Amino acid sequence: MAIAAGGRVSAAAGEAEARGFFAKFVAAQNAHDVTGVKAMLWNSPDMLWYGRGVETRGPDAVADRFKEYYQGTWHLEPDMSQFRATVISSDVMQILVPIVFTRGLPGQPSQDNKFLISQTLVHDANGWHVASIMPIANTQLK
Repeated sequence: MAIAAGGRVSAAAGEAEARGFFAKFVAAQNAHDVTGVKAMLWNSPDMLWYGRGVETRGPDAVADRFKEYYQGTWHLEPDMSQFRATVISSDVMQILVPIVFTRGLPGQPSQDNKFLISQTLVHDANGWHVASIMPIANTQLK
């Protein structure tokens, strides 16, 4: 972890780390790599994905949900020019990024939808992990 004087993550270093971690997370998603995605999730029953009115908790349940989506069309295209990371503490960051999701059920036509994704990242002895995923329909960062 890049650390500034006093043991704190600098804003620039934090954003660079979050950007790199998020790029790996998106690559695993686009490869439909359930094992890789699950390894990037926070290993806690409090890990949360809230989307489409459904609360999914824990890395096993979240990975299972992704596995269902991967049976159809599922592709993420983040707008990294709009990527924002906020360092909350030396082991917690919040990111926001607009993403176009191309998704569709197996055998059905896909559609594109744009969401603003909010993720909380936590750092432990094994590196960064996704602690929460919250898609927001309003994608305009102001």
